[in-house]
Amino acid sequence: MAQIEDGFAKATSALQSTEHGQLLDVIDHLRALGIDRQVPLPQLVVCGDQSSGKSSVLEAVAGVRFPTKDTLCTRFATELILRRSVSPSIDIKIRPSHDRSPDEQAKLLAFELPCGNVDQFPQLIEAAKEAIGIDEHTKRFSEDVLRVELSGPNQPHLTLVDLPGVFHSGTKDQSLDEAKLVKSLVQRYMRNKRSIILAVVSAKNDFANQIVTQMARTFDPKGLRTMGIVTKPDTLIPGSDSEHAFLSLLKNEDVVFRLGWHVLRNRDFNTKDYSSEDRDKEERSFFSSGIWTSLPAAMVGIDPLKPRLSSILRKQIISVLPSMIGDVEHGIKDCNARLHRLGDTRGTLQEQRQYLIRISQRFSILIKAAMDGVYGDEYFGDPMTPEGKSKRLRAVIQDILLRFAEDMRMNGQKSIIVDDTTESTTGRMIYHCDYLDHVGDLMRRTRGRELPGTFNPLIIGDLFYEQSVPWKAMTDQYCKAILDTIKETIRSTIDSATDSTTAEGLLQILLYPALETRQVQFDAKAVEVLEPHRCGHAITYNHYFTDTVQKARNEHQQEEQARRLRDFFGVGPNQDLFYAKQSYKVSEVVESLAVSTQEDMDRYACSEATYCMEAYYKVALKVLVDNFSVLAVEKCLLRNLADILSPDIIIKLSDDEVNALAAESETSMLERRRATDELATLQEGLTILNRFSQLRAADTIVDDDDGEDDEEALTPPNDDSAPSIQFTEIKDENIAGSGDGHEAPVPIREKPKRQPEIAMTQEYPAFASFSYEEAIPVDDDSGAYSGKKEMKRAKKKSKGIEYAALEEPPPVPWDEVKAPADDDGGLGNFYLSTTSKKKTSTKKKGKSTLEVDDFGD
Repeated sequence: MAQIEDGFAKATSALQSTEHGQLLDVIDHLRALGIDRQVPLPQLVVCGDQSSGKSSVLEAVAGVRFPTKDTLCTRFATELILRRSVSPSIDIKIRPSHDRSPDEQAKLLAFELPCGNVDQFPQLIEAAKEAIGIDEHTKRFSEDVLRVELSGPNQPHLTLVDLPGVFHSGTKDQSLDEAKLVKSLVQRYMRNKRSIILAVVSAKNDFANQIVTQMARTFDPKGLRTMGIVTKPDTLIPGSDSEHAFLSLLKNEDVVFRLGWHVLRNRDFNTKDYSSEDRDKEERSFFSSGIWTSLPAAMVGIDPLKPRLSSILRKQIISVLPSMIGDVEHGIKDCNARLHRLGDTRGTLQEQRQYLIRISQRFSILIKAAMDGVYGDEYFGDPMTPEGKSKRLRAVIQDILLRFAEDMRMNGQKSIIVDDTTESTTGRMIYHCDYLDHVGDLMRRTRGRELPGTFNPLIIGDLFYEQSVPWKAMTDQYCKAILDTIKETIRSTIDSATDSTTAEGLLQILLYPALETRQVQFDAKAVEVLEPHRCGHAITYNHYFTDTVQKARNEHQQEEQARRLRDFFGVGPNQDLFYAKQSYKVSEVVESLAVSTQEDMDRYACSEATYCMEAYYKVALKVLVDNFSVLAVEKCLLRNLADILSPDIIIKLSDDEVNALAAESETSMLERRRATDELATLQEGLTILNRFSQLRAADTIVDDDDGEDDEEALTPPNDDSAPSIQFTEIKDENIAGSGDGHEAPVPIREKPKRQPEIAMTQEYPAFASFSYEEAIPVDDDSGAYSGKKEMKRAKKKSKGIEYAALEEPPPVPWDEVKAPADDDGGLGNFYLSTTSKKKTSTKKKGKSTLEVDDFGD
């Protein structure tokens, strides 16, 4: 029995270890390619204030000594790549920043180790620092990245990014500018939504005064991807308020992080020369007494931290893998678009002219599509975004002209004439009676030979021109808006068709001059359509004019009759008339409704002139809006807009003009080289991600007895979709780590209230190895069993074997349970015990499943 258990645990651990290492290798390979400059990658980022103990954390995790003089290793970002291997080895490379010149980049990329001895790790870091150019006088911090890969039999599968410590004020050794540089560097790594933030907090200082938690909250407001690590707990006075405050912090009761907290004891001055083994022993001794014993074992010390971090990183990589593939594909698409805009290399005059002709063809196609309202080309993008909307020229112009018509209708008149019953007037409002006074004054000033009670027809024009004064300014405003829209569309279109240098040349030499010619015609036409409405005799032959005049008269008469009826029956403006058996003389009612003769003949003429002016204003407004839209905008600006850069124009260019426009500049060649390099990197990264994703997919189609096809996803054991395992969360207060936000496996200190069980539903009771796909029997060579069909066949033959998923063996009386070691903390360990009391196979729709309770990862 013990042999079976040991084989099961070793096979499980080996499977997880191999898969975990491959998973991290994929991400590290992508990072080594530099793909993280285009696509953010999942990573563990170690952040903290200066002297918070970050280097000590890395020393404990890696098991090697880091340079301690002046904290040189934290003068730049350091990628620490830990891998398990048979023999120890070390490899150090430098990834130069983009700010470096090509020669400097080549020099740093060619950096080689002076030796490969792990014991000389501090000297190797020093050599890399000198290669980067870090010194105490000219350059103290750098944006270059040091890549350190350590392999050995005791190393976990883990990758960390150590960042320089954040400091607040400048000193003689560190300036304020360098403080801003470090803070910017740390924020850049934190801003990556795929980064897991390891916020290192020193117990030597009040955690409220340490900026790292505040920075983490800025970029991770809900604390979903942050884990806190407390260092130097030995500096706290036992029983002090500070000790209890940090204990509360570690219990996730103060600053709450979903991934919880962890505490480590660093080397102090007296133990600075301790080996890794002595350091770990001293740490275990420290946490075995005092207030720290109240914390779960999975939260204290370096031993559980390694598998805990490995588990967190593995989960993060698996969760973001699909979105990473999407981002890489988007990057490839963007690089191809940039290379398409740049075109092929063009050294001869013929190649340059052909290049310009292709640009003109592309430009004409896109402009014509934008004008016709056909937005099928991918250039137009998403119409719901500002950029996508601005490229749809016809839609934008239509929107502007509709706003123009509405604005003219609502705000085009100088005065808004309102009824005399209106309670109050504001702004441009004027009572009807007051406006008639104004008209009367104007009539007296312009009187001619007209008879009393009539008016000079020219008065209609005078009133209209006065009322339409705002038209000129409003028309000019919309002329500018339309021209700006067309310029923006032309620039956007030419930018999408070629590189920036060629685009700028075409805009300045061909496109803008052609547009300026159209602009002159457009401005002249706008003045032309507006001119009849600014002076001269009011002329219209539209029957809408007479209809509007008659309608205005009838409305006025109806209002007057309603007023007289109210006065006759003695009711108010808003009161209804109720018949109460009171008699009225019909003659009196008719007399009250009779239209009285306007005694003031000039007043009558003013009313008639006002009716005519308002009617003519409405007719003229419609004419102006239509003429401006059709004759000015459409005819002078938009018609044949695509011809301003037609192939015919390119053919007629002189050789000197072609060379000036299409000859490749240094900027274009650099951009092509950069886009080509990025494309190669992204394509290689996509190949790697797709290959790994396909290996992990493992979708199996099994023909069941019921004739249905069943798709079984091969997933990590902590995933609820595993085909032959169901993992359920244990809600038990005696099991540390269940529900407190901790990702690491948690040792069991006492027997839980409920013993988790695994019901094995295979035909064979003994297993030596286990994978997500299959369970291989020990005592038989018939192969693996997986899928619904095999589960159905095995259901009847279950031997009632129970498996408990525990991280550590419980105390007696569970004497039959043995605890194989878990080297990585990812899956948990599986413990086998037998029983003959009952069968524990779970039945659901005719099939059996394997149930596993997950403690931690």
